[in-house]
Amino acid sequence: MLESTMQDFPLTIGMIFRHGRSVYANSEVVTFEGETSRRSTYAEVADRVEQLAAALDRLGVGPGTRVGTFCWNNQEHLEAYLAIPSMGAVLHTLNIRLFPELLTYVINHAADEVVIVDDSLVPLLAKVAPDLETVKTFVVTGTGDAGALAEATDAQIVGYEDLLAAETPGFDWPDVEEHSAAAMCYTSGTTGNPKGVVYSHRSTWLHSFAVTAANSLAITEADRILPIVPMFHANAWGLPYAGWLVGADFLMPGRFLQAEPLMKFIAQERPTFSGAVPTIWADVLRYSEDNPIDLSSFRMIVCGGSAVPRSLMEAFESRHGVRIVQAWGMTETSPLAAVAHPPRGVEWGTAEEMDWRSRTGRVYGGVELRIVDDEGTPLPWDDEAVGEIEVRGPWITASYYRDPAPEKFDDGWLRTGDVGQVSPDGYVQITDRAKDVIKSGGEWISSVELEGLLMAHPDVVEASVVGVPDDKWGERPLACVVLKAGSDVGAVGLCEFLGGSVARWQLPERWSFIDEVPKTSVGKFDKKVLRARHAAGDLDVQTIG
Repeated sequence: MLESTMQDFPLTIGMIFRHGRSVYANSEVVTFEGETSRRSTYAEVADRVEQLAAALDRLGVGPGTRVGTFCWNNQEHLEAYLAIPSMGAVLHTLNIRLFPELLTYVINHAADEVVIVDDSLVPLLAKVAPDLETVKTFVVTGTGDAGALAEATDAQIVGYEDLLAAETPGFDWPDVEEHSAAAMCYTSGTTGNPKGVVYSHRSTWLHSFAVTAANSLAITEADRILPIVPMFHANAWGLPYAGWLVGADFLMPGRFLQAEPLMKFIAQERPTFSGAVPTIWADVLRYSEDNPIDLSSFRMIVCGGSAVPRSLMEAFESRHGVRIVQAWGMTETSPLAAVAHPPRGVEWGTAEEMDWRSRTGRVYGGVELRIVDDEGTPLPWDDEAVGEIEVRGPWITASYYRDPAPEKFDDGWLRTGDVGQVSPDGYVQITDRAKDVIKSGGEWISSVELEGLLMAHPDVVEASVVGVPDDKWGERPLACVVLKAGSDVGAVGLCEFLGGSVARWQLPERWSFIDEVPKTSVGKFDKKVLRARHAAGDLDVQTIG
């Protein structure tokens, strides 16, 4: 075998950190505080990153030590993103919206020894502190009261700024092996306990390059990134590392995630790029109906986490001139796996272009994808065959942390649990989650398609469709709908609205009008809650012929 002459240089987060610090020293990190913002340059942030690493080292954090973060999207969280992996420790981003028992589970399962927590989140963490088995130190950011933690635990409690003040920049960074653990994130636990995914330095480095590539999200130094997606959700879709790598400005919204403060922050700082789940943008769209907003600074908004309704994309484009691009991935895929850019030759602003953008996404270079039938036999990419989507690649997990879960892996492929079809040129269309697809009389009904069509109705705020038992057909769709205040549209009217787009046998007979669709901890529709409420008789269900 002829060997190359290339250097065997480790691909690490430390390399990303050094590059951003030295090349983009004047780029900004801005954190919103409700009315005003505080701001620092990359150079200033980098000094604090070194101080944080030195402080954690004094607390006993070393190679492989898990350090949890229980934080909003702010400068301190970004500092932790950079410092912890670069010193050889493991960043564990904690979901601030988990139920207490699940939060306790993931901290204990990961064996976190230090947890960095924002002062405003101290009361939430204090609820579980007595049950945490491995945490030795809590580091509290901000100047708020940490008394609730002190009452709940015997662990050491220190102030973030006090720790940094005791150190000076110039930390002696260790050499880190590129295949070692850099960060870990747990799935949201919609079925059973959350599962841990451990990212390597190498996988994170490669994923960061993928995010900046022109045919994915094309992030550059010219961008001002507004990461609304929580930094505990799949490493904020890779935006912190990708943005630092290319010197983009970061606009951190903190805890101000409602439409009104977000619009204030956007007006002040003029972001060019943002990412969030569809429910956030739907909230912004509703807010814009009664309030003037200016989104003209955006070149792109990436949206994912669940299917993006076509009506949402069309409304943002027609009313605000903003291009929403759909992307697909999961915690297990770091998360970028597919991006819905139209193919070349498709004219901008046409219905055909929107057809392509409404698909789940085109499989991205670095990810291999296939669909398989119930026996695991690969199916063709003909845009007709439907099967479970499986993926593999250098930023796809090969296992779960301390949980073999063999049912989730198929001879080197990750079974995603998503069902869909693929066009000959690699455009994926997810039709449902395997556990959510409605099997009616031997035929499949896509709950995702029905939801997207329902949310295109001008009087519908939210809609979620679940399968419920039916004596004749096995399962039938139940449509759970949130209407705008004052709307008098009913089940019959909505059925007529759907009738022009789907076959008659797919139309729901069962309808429930609710105040809000329940959400998971990452903002997705929580269908298991709706199914449970239906089974318990807690939904007011109307049946039409």
